Amino acid sequence: MIGINAFFGDKERPFTLTDPMLIELEAKTGAGIGVLFQRLMANQFHLGDLSEILRLGLIGGGTSPEEADRLVNAYAKDRPISEILPLALDVITARWLGADEVKADA
Repeated sequence: MIGINAFFGDKERPFTLTDPMLIELEAKTGAGIGVLFQRLMANQFHLGDLSEILRLGLIGGGTSPEEADRLVNAYAKDRPISEILPLALDVITARWLGADEVKADA
């Protein structure tokens, strides 16, 4: 399984970085998935990386693009990085290692 369910905003929501969402993530961030994953793991990410991972993870999990954008604007932007980084890491790690690995670390 490559997706997770996590609390975001006001309830548990599904996040999945499907292949089309990964391609879009690479285009939006200007980095391949390997580089992006390494940037996050090394705390050398760009702020926009986090919101794009969350937005595209929501869309891949079944949220409409409009709703995903609204949720990210309401609950991820202008928030402390320490609030959104763990979720973005969980979403991308679920795709990299599988969701079972994310649950084992939680």
